[in-house]
Amino acid sequence: MNNFITKEILEYSEQQSVKEPKVLKELNRETHLKVLNPRMLSGFFQGRLISLISKILKPNKVLEIGTYTGYSAICLSEGLSSNGTIHTIDKNEELINIQNKYFKKAGVKNSIIQHTGNALEIIPKINENFDLIFLDADKENYINYFNLIINKLNKGGIILADNVLWSGKVIDLTDNDLTTRILREFNELVNEDSRVETILLPIRDGISLIRKL
Repeated sequence: MNNFITKEILEYSEQQSVKEPKVLKELNRETHLKVLNPRMLSGFFQGRLISLISKILKPNKVLEIGTYTGYSAICLSEGLSSNGTIHTIDKNEELINIQNKYFKKAGVKNSIIQHTGNALEIIPKINENFDLIFLDADKENYINYFNLIINKLNKGGIILADNVLWSGKVIDLTDNDLTTRILREFNELVNEDSRVETILLPIRDGISLIRKL
């Protein structure tokens, strides 16, 4: 993953930001010690951004596409309304135990509905509209996910799409890797879609904040 800002600026920004909760620090550590591809974890700085957006929105219904070990779901839950629910989807059933362990530790297990399998098949079966959607699954399907979720997003609702800079590859026009090409297309698609307004933030690996008009 490329660094879009200097290490010193990032460290200063982290120092001057709200601290990572203890339960998430523990989950961060266990993920890095025991789980394959720990770079997939949202991590402290991005996690605090997700948490803050959730707290501002106070969503009642949240959809997360890509649970991994549950770090971002816990961040999303921090702003959830008192009777709110998070539907979270992941294809890897081997991660359910670590998810449940930390959902319980964070006291949010009862607010989270876990789905295991193909998100493209699961999303149409969830009969809900959402205030906040976090998209962090297989990048090759980002456009397909967007087309599935845009009509399930409430007016004024937010989609957060992760990894949209793809280690800076999206601006390298000589890079024609399938994932890179689809992410370029996705970024252009949401920016030109008249149903939404979008700002792409160069935080970590890039995160797009997409608001439905």
